[in-house]
Amino acid sequence: MTLHTPPPVNLREMPSPQVAFQRPELALILSLYGRMVAAGEWRDYGISCLRDVAVFSVFRRTAEHPMYRIEKRPKLRGKQGMYAVIGMDGQILRRGADLKTVLRVLERKLIRAVE
Repeated sequence: MTLHTPPPVNLREMPSPQVAFQRPELALILSLYGRMVAAGEWRDYGISCLRDVAVFSVFRRTAEHPMYRIEKRPKLRGKQGMYAVIGMDGQILRRGADLKTVLRVLERKLIRAVE
């Protein structure tokens, strides 16, 4: 005999779904990631899907703190924009509603790295 919890009675008791990057968003992020790996700037990444935020973390080496975090926070969609690039020190480098525009702050670093 197995015990299980009864289903929630109302929607307030239902757990909220996780925030995740959609396929087109991941395509943009992974395209940039691939170019940065080819330039020798980045070596590893991690993805976290939490209740309020999805995070793509970029590492120079595997066992260190992330150099950059690309965050998606849908609750900020109507305010500051749901996408943000955050530096190692926690400073928000760029925030906005369009992921491609927000990622340009990292593409500038790619241009410098290749030169």
